[in-house]
Amino acid sequence: MIWTALILGFLGSFHCLGMCGPIALVVSAKDNNPFLRNKIIYNLGRTITYSLLGVVIGMIGFSLALAGIQQWVSIIMGGVILLMSFFYKRSERIIAQSGLFGAVYKLKSSLGYFLKKGGSPAFFASGLLNGLLPCGMVYIALIASLALQSPILGAVYMFFFGIGTVPMLIGVMVSGKILSLKIRKKLTAALPYFAMFIGVLFIVRGLGLGIHYVSPKLQVFDYGSEQVEVTMCR
Repeated sequence: MIWTALILGFLGSFHCLGMCGPIALVVSAKDNNPFLRNKIIYNLGRTITYSLLGVVIGMIGFSLALAGIQQWVSIIMGGVILLMSFFYKRSERIIAQSGLFGAVYKLKSSLGYFLKKGGSPAFFASGLLNGLLPCGMVYIALIASLALQSPILGAVYMFFFGIGTVPMLIGVMVSGKILSLKIRKKLTAALPYFAMFIGVLFIVRGLGLGIHYVSPKLQVFDYGSEQVEVTMCR
């Protein structure tokens, strides 16, 4: 499933240019280094934040798996991804306006402080904070991480999601231009369909149909009075 993270990150980067593009341009304008070092440092900060979020979400998924609902977690999360794919712009607004993200204003203020300061440590801190900004594509990737039900796999999934977003943002930083809205709309048209594909993959995975790498069978082991379901991956 990890390859889906790269594609989701790459396609999602066109959608996220509206929010992250101007920040990337500010970093580029403040960067006096003729090479890509500081630009990479900034994107590394974002990717690290995504990976840490993947660890936390993966731990939640792992706890649910220990509760014996491994199949249902994958199926339900796949359904949630499908639902968010249909309404991903609306879901982004709803989550951003919820109490959970009430600190977004303070987050943006801190981000502005580091952007004005400049320098490699400040660019890295800017990247770390940027990774916390509300984004529908990040939410879908995190739901996929939860469905993987492992803190390690969750971190790896989010790491590759972050890597997938880097080429577009590096391109913006180097060129100093953001793609026009018309072009971005055309490129992001594939986003909901690919997210739906990921949702279907997780549903099929949870069904345990015995398809190698796609839907491995779940084997039940007896441990005294308890039964544990284990995904059999070959």
